[in-house]
Amino acid sequence: MKIAAANKKLDEVIAKVEKEGLEAGKLIDDLKELREFALKEQDPLVTKVLRLTYEYLGEHNAFEVQAQFDEDDEGNEYPIEIDDKENLLYLLNLLKNAEHKINREEIKDYRSALKLELY
Repeated sequence: MKIAAANKKLDEVIAKVEKEGLEAGKLIDDLKELREFALKEQDPLVTKVLRLTYEYLGEHNAFEVQAQFDEDDEGNEYPIEIDDKENLLYLLNLLKNAEHKINREEIKDYRSALKLELY
């Protein structure tokens, strides 16, 4: 995220999730607030991922989204087993530098996975 206040809020959310996990108070409200920053930054990918994330959390009380994959020597992909808290933290940390090409690709993977799960 580009706006200093957005990065500050994102750091606060990351710290809250690290300490309290997905049970963090007002987590969905915090993600909604971050989405408002993404709207101001005019970043449709981050805006959508944040919305899908808080919708998923609201519906499932978990973050079991299969968006991270590893590849074996033969080129076969398989999902990485990761707990909910670490999965959400990984996504939030990607958002800190959402303009980076590789981060952007991974954010798109989360967007696709979230859409599949929700719709």
